[in-house]
Amino acid sequence: MEFNEHNKQEFPPMHTAEHIINRTMINMFGCGRSVEAHIERKKSKLDYKMNAQPTEEQVAELQRVVNEVIGRNLPVTVEYATQSEVAGRFNLERLPEGASEQVRIVHVGDYDECLCIGAHVENTSEIGQFVIISHSWDESTGIWRMRFKLVQ
Repeated sequence: MEFNEHNKQEFPPMHTAEHIINRTMINMFGCGRSVEAHIERKKSKLDYKMNAQPTEEQVAELQRVVNEVIGRNLPVTVEYATQSEVAGRFNLERLPEGASEQVRIVHVGDYDECLCIGAHVENTSEIGQFVIISHSWDESTGIWRMRFKLVQ
């Protein structure tokens, strides 16, 4: 199979946590996956386009749910397909220009699946505890930014 080269080296626990956070945001708020992501070993940030700023209670619940999912010790597996085979299943508009016809689908147990070429852990038990460090809301853009870290 031929894939595009990956241009960055993620920290697998943080990157896998991003998948869980994205699915939890979709489930809780009905927003899409993050519109901007900066994933690093020590701390990371994700931006979401939302209709309203989450309350402190919702932020606490987000952290609780993400940690509950991590604690399920879910396997992280990979599936391969072609873009045409997954056209109705995923938003292909998020693929970079010139993306290969072959795509890689990453599954976090039965909780999340998405197109991704990044590095991941083999099981969510390798992630650690998810902690939201801070968050902010930009009223003019409707962007909620979350900064987080993982604690072993």
